[in-house]
Amino acid sequence: MGAWGSSIDDRGGEVSPAGTDARTRPAAPGRPPVDPRIRQRRAAVARTRVRRRRWVVLALVAAAVVVAGGWALLHSRLLSARAVVVVGSVHTPVAEIESVAGLTTHPPLIDVDPGRVAAALERLPWVRTAEVSRRWPDGVRITVVEETPVAAVAVPPAKVGAPTTAWALIDRSGRVLADVAAPPAGVVPLVGTGAPGAPGTGLGAGAAPGLEVAATLPRAFSAQVTTVVVGRGGAVTLRLTTPVTVRLGTASDLAAKYEDAAAVLSGAPLQAGDVVNVSAPDSPTVGLG
Repeated sequence: MGAWGSSIDDRGGEVSPAGTDARTRPAAPGRPPVDPRIRQRRAAVARTRVRRRRWVVLALVAAAVVVAGGWALLHSRLLSARAVVVVGSVHTPVAEIESVAGLTTHPPLIDVDPGRVAAALERLPWVRTAEVSRRWPDGVRITVVEETPVAAVAVPPAKVGAPTTAWALIDRSGRVLADVAAPPAGVVPLVGTGAPGAPGTGLGAGAAPGLEVAATLPRAFSAQVTTVVVGRGGAVTLRLTTPVTVRLGTASDLAAKYEDAAAVLSGAPLQAGDVVNVSAPDSPTVGLG
């Protein structure tokens, strides 16, 4: 053949003038030709995935920075418990309340647990209830309701911490509030209950009848009562200034018993040593002790 014509190679195929194979080669088995538009779409999707991952990483880094900065701010001095207000505490010093509440070191306000602090304060002898609230950015308000003493029990000499301390103040529940030199006005001495413990402890269950009477004495003759005595079986007796004794019996039907005692004391001619027995309501009797 001429130089410009077709030729037959040694495998029997026709060769083009440029020396290339003129036959149409079939696609590789299982791999059809890829449309350029699909190829471009795949590339765009891949780029989108990369950008999305990059934004996720940046968002996570930013969140970590914000959290770290927020934690540092919440635990900074700017947001510490520096302004503590205590309301309602008369017998417990404010310094003691702040110490028990854990606020003397001005901790971060975020770390102040109102429930835990209130529970700790309510273990103090005088504190009946405590309400604690945080006041942002740096305040804590503590509202205290104190117990009310209703009776005083003599302190054994071995327990007396100082020569002037001789009585323990007791609330209605039997809780020992404090040791004092003498019962304050309106607080009646209580005997027959056993020795009191340290402030914050409680009297035994045997003191309950006497405490109930001491807490509910009517004004009609409470000023005349010098001592509330708890006897066997929880029977309660009142010693008066006259001196006359009033036997109440158990601490039941007290309102009726008080009325009977007041009627007898105001209307009957009594002498020193007389005993007014109102243990049976509506059937008072008067006799010698």
